[in-house]
Amino acid sequence: MKNTFTEKLNKFLLKDETFILLIMGAAAAIFAGTFMYIKFGTGAFNDVSIVAMLKEGIDGGSYSAAAGFAAGFLIARILEGPLVGILDIGGSLMTGVGIGIPALLLSMNITLPFNNFLFALIAGALIGLVLGLIIIAIRKFVPKGVAVGGTSIMMGAGNSAGRYLGPLIIIAATQYNVYAGLGALIGSAIFYKLEKEITGGAIIGAMILGAIFL
Repeated sequence: MKNTFTEKLNKFLLKDETFILLIMGAAAAIFAGTFMYIKFGTGAFNDVSIVAMLKEGIDGGSYSAAAGFAAGFLIARILEGPLVGILDIGGSLMTGVGIGIPALLLSMNITLPFNNFLFALIAGALIGLVLGLIIIAIRKFVPKGVAVGGTSIMMGAGNSAGRYLGPLIIIAATQYNVYAGLGALIGSAIFYKLEKEITGGAIIGAMILGAIFL
């Protein structure tokens, strides 16, 4: 009996090789987004506060904050992912690959990956390949039955800290444009009333009013 298309697709998606391909694609897109930010001032896949660390390096020449913070996140998430079976895309790829690795490269005056969009895609894909291989290797060699309950605390840390970014986003949006700031404030108030995290409301509100009036 032949397998259906859905069964074949599920079998393909559960392969280790497929995971590595997906990581390569995501890392390539995120790294290319950072290239866009460096060249055109927009496109980075990250929080405002974390991108500000990279911008500080671009403007002032010191990448220590971005490299130290983001690269540390990358290492922690790569070690965590194979143990809990969940890879935190925000910490490992968006922060680590999108901010940490570019900051490290720029601090060493390695600018080739940022010369054009194609180079950025290739560099990101190669980084994703290495990360994917590391994650699969860790997962293969970790003994069965290893206790990893403590990692749940690490996985919740980013979400707990994220709730405090709402006011910072409102301030940043207001500094950028009064309409974006007003949208962020309205969005935050609506999300607060709905008992949701105000960070999401601030971002959505700023985007909506910013798109209308700018």
